[in-house]
Amino acid sequence: MVAARAGVSTATVSLVANGKTQGRVSDDNVSRVRQAIAELGYVVDSIGSSLSKGVSSIVILVAPDIANPFFAKVIAGVRESLGSDYQLLLSVTDAGEFPRADDVRKLLALRPAGLLVDAPSAGFLEELSVAGPMVLLDAPGLEGYAPSVNLDVANGARELAAHLAAMGHRRVAYVDSVTGTATFEIRRAAFLDEAAACGITVADEHIISTTIDVGAAAVAFAAAWPQWQQAGVTAVVCSTDTHAYGVLQEARVAGVRIPEELAVAGFDDLPYSATSNPGLTSVHLPATPLGLKAGEQLRGLMEGRVLEQPQLTLESSLVVRGSTA
Repeated sequence: MVAARAGVSTATVSLVANGKTQGRVSDDNVSRVRQAIAELGYVVDSIGSSLSKGVSSIVILVAPDIANPFFAKVIAGVRESLGSDYQLLLSVTDAGEFPRADDVRKLLALRPAGLLVDAPSAGFLEELSVAGPMVLLDAPGLEGYAPSVNLDVANGARELAAHLAAMGHRRVAYVDSVTGTATFEIRRAAFLDEAAACGITVADEHIISTTIDVGAAAVAFAAAWPQWQQAGVTAVVCSTDTHAYGVLQEARVAGVRIPEELAVAGFDDLPYSATSNPGLTSVHLPATPLGLKAGEQLRGLMEGRVLEQPQLTLESSLVVRGSTA
């Protein structure tokens, strides 16, 4: 129908619809085909196309806790690296849960060109068993499964522990994520190890876990704070800035002075952390570069290139603000 209206062959319509006109279709024919496409409301049958080519233009990003603002920046980086040649599809679950391998396998029926998996577990990757192009994001210790782009969260965690020790803190509490993925385990373990080396005590009863949600963190802190305060806790480290916002919110409600009575710090360095009152001390994790580099790695695999550096690690750094100093 498009070809008839434009007065060209169906092959010419195919070239225009798929963006392959350079040196093959005249500008006049391109214009006429595009006008006919607009008038008829024609779109390429992506399912039929994927059947003929064996693969679609879809890239699937599997991620936990998509409500975490950190992921918005990761997604922006992925989107930039993929460009207009690929469509990004998100596979997400409820807060605190990671997508199941069975659910992701159902999406593989769409014949995606590639797969990005953020903060997976080894069990998930083994159960998924993907044969096509795949890149892992923020998956420390799992580099043997696929090319990956990781964040050096351990270095930032150690810097944070040293900073709190230098500020005179000796009893500290920790608010963790219930997600339980490797990145959270590493940031917690690195902080606890360095804290112990610096003379800081983090008792088991001073470690709590919640979903990555401001309200949930506020409720958890409100319940724990009376006992923490009695035990002499003077600082709270949160595994994400989102948790820290909840702690800051509830601390203000309780009349706790920040940082005079309680220092608060987080991970991620989200944009709001620089403008909150007080500004939040946080371990800066480069979210947009994480997505950008992972997308670039995946694009290379999808286009058949050999990756020069299959494993990349992006640096983290501590940003000190008024919530601790």
